[in-house]
Amino acid sequence: MIGKKVKHLLRSKEMLLFLIAVIVIMVFRIVNRHFLSPGSLSGIMQDMSIAGIFTIAMAVVIIGGGIDLSVTRVALFAGVLVAILIRAGVPWVWAMIVSLIAGGIIGLINALLISKLRMMPFMATVAIFSVLGGLNVFLTNTQNIPIRDRGFWWGGRTLFGLFPYSFIIMTALMIIYGIILKKTQFGRNVYLVGGNMAAARLTGVNPMNVRTILYINSGMLSAFAGIVNASRMQTANPTAIPDYMVTSLTASVLGGVAFTGGAGGMTGCFIGVMLLSFFTQGLASLALPAYWMYISTGFLLIIALTVDFFNERARENRLKVKVQPLLTTKREGVQ
Repeated sequence: MIGKKVKHLLRSKEMLLFLIAVIVIMVFRIVNRHFLSPGSLSGIMQDMSIAGIFTIAMAVVIIGGGIDLSVTRVALFAGVLVAILIRAGVPWVWAMIVSLIAGGIIGLINALLISKLRMMPFMATVAIFSVLGGLNVFLTNTQNIPIRDRGFWWGGRTLFGLFPYSFIIMTALMIIYGIILKKTQFGRNVYLVGGNMAAARLTGVNPMNVRTILYINSGMLSAFAGIVNASRMQTANPTAIPDYMVTSLTASVLGGVAFTGGAGGMTGCFIGVMLLSFFTQGLASLALPAYWMYISTGFLLIIALTVDFFNERARENRLKVKVQPLLTTKREGVQ
């Protein structure tokens, strides 16, 4: 029994992705002997923590058959909001709670646009992305908002001088969401809705209710990522978060999340984020121009989507092979 599980693990996509990540890390370590120094490793984990939170938000929505392209602007809005509230004298804990609720409300608006007005998820979330971009500029007048609250600096602190608290929180979230997806009825409903909405309805699952929860969750997780970034930087900038939307999409698909929905998990997403974080930071350690990071991330996304396309076609072909004998038997019975 254990031997079968080990063989299955060794043949899994996650193990292949992990081996690729290890090779990437080794190559950059050989090229630059300072690549895995404690300071460098802590910085990589810090960056990975924010990218990982975005990836959880994105991956869960995609597994459920949707997509959320507003995540980075929700994060920026939450960072701006928490900074404004702290500057107004609100305790940082309550400022965080209000910002998280605001993120959830934005997620609910996304869900309502999709479920009630029948907008395509792509268009609805891009519209919210645009609205929040203008709102962030309006609230800040394009100026940074410094946050002078020592208690709020938890996002920049580390355990034993190496492991950022934000990385520990992100890892815990990955584990929690992995358990929810794989071990709970709601998680099974998410896969069912993402894989076949009609079948979900036949089993008594309301797809719109499931997706509403997923978009609210995405909004709150995105807001939390923005809060972590503001805590680490001790400032809120309306445009300062890098393009984590592309990073989270790439990490999700690299990690085995089917872009058409209904497949994927948190283990693959974690390894996907790890691979991308070490890869981009490795390029940065070589003092290459910043545009090479965008180019390489874009190519990785293209490769991941191409692999996902062929995996989807293979899955459809396997389904046809299973269904065809049943259809043939049914026709013969009718005759």
